Amino acid sequence: MFLSSFSNIVEAKKLAVGFYRGSCPGVEYIVAKTVAQYIKKQPTLAASLLRIHFHDCFVRGCDGSVLLNSKPNNRAEKDSFPNLSLRGFNVVDAVKATVEKQCPGVVSCADILALIARDAVRMIGGPLWEVPTGRRDGRVSISREALINLPPPFANISSLKTSFLSKGLSVKDLVVLSGSHTIGVSHCTSFSNRLYNFTGKGDADPKLDKYYAVALKNKCKPNDQKTIVEMDPGSFKTFDQGYYTLVSKRRGLFQSDSALLDDPDTKAYVLLQASTRGATFATDFAKSMVNMGNIGVLTGTDGEIRRRCAFVN
Repeated sequence: MFLSSFSNIVEAKKLAVGFYRGSCPGVEYIVAKTVAQYIKKQPTLAASLLRIHFHDCFVRGCDGSVLLNSKPNNRAEKDSFPNLSLRGFNVVDAVKATVEKQCPGVVSCADILALIARDAVRMIGGPLWEVPTGRRDGRVSISREALINLPPPFANISSLKTSFLSKGLSVKDLVVLSGSHTIGVSHCTSFSNRLYNFTGKGDADPKLDKYYAVALKNKCKPNDQKTIVEMDPGSFKTFDQGYYTLVSKRRGLFQSDSALLDDPDTKAYVLLQASTRGATFATDFAKSMVNMGNIGVLTGTDGEIRRRCAFVN
């Protein structure tokens, strides 16, 4: 049985659904309307926007630090290697600019990012959940902290559990949030070692279905740094439970996906969703996203409300 962490319960008390009801009552409508304009034209942006929120929360907490630009004397998270493939900052900036026109200096970039992630997921078939708000924006962003805190695609189950637990997230949150890989794409470089040189002997990862490995090799040649591959082939633009079906068949794209079969609790969840067509996935995902959104939040007088998300005031 999965237990919620005490730290998340404490953090949750600092945020509130409808935090801007008095100060900026139309903010959620503004965010959703603006995001829809982009998702309608380019549905694949949904995965990118969700990923930005995840990458923000895992480094310094959900404080919008991933949105800050580098300075001559400081390389920011945005320019750290794990974040170089992030897309959608223009969407965040557009939403922020629209909100600022309506409610200048009121709504944080961290809250806007949490709302954008929720709306983007909902617009491609995912669940709807209430987003507690009241976060404030951080003023610090350091590139190396992204390298230290973001779990890499080659992580094993032990390091994944340690990473999530260190953020106050449970093992269930780990396996549920991994389900976000049902949308989006990846460059071959994130998994090519599984195809060509897994143990340094020119071999493939034995945990990867051999037929899937052949299909991936046809798309990704050795040292291919440009080709992108769907993480959930056939429905990578739709938020569904297909990811768990793939993982159950040893067709998860990353080692971190395959690793979910190496722990009894995470494996049981994968098999449950695969066999029940995601009976509880939508509800579970909504809860885990709220949990993730509580990581290390700044509230009250901490931090600031940035006027522009890429710059401190």
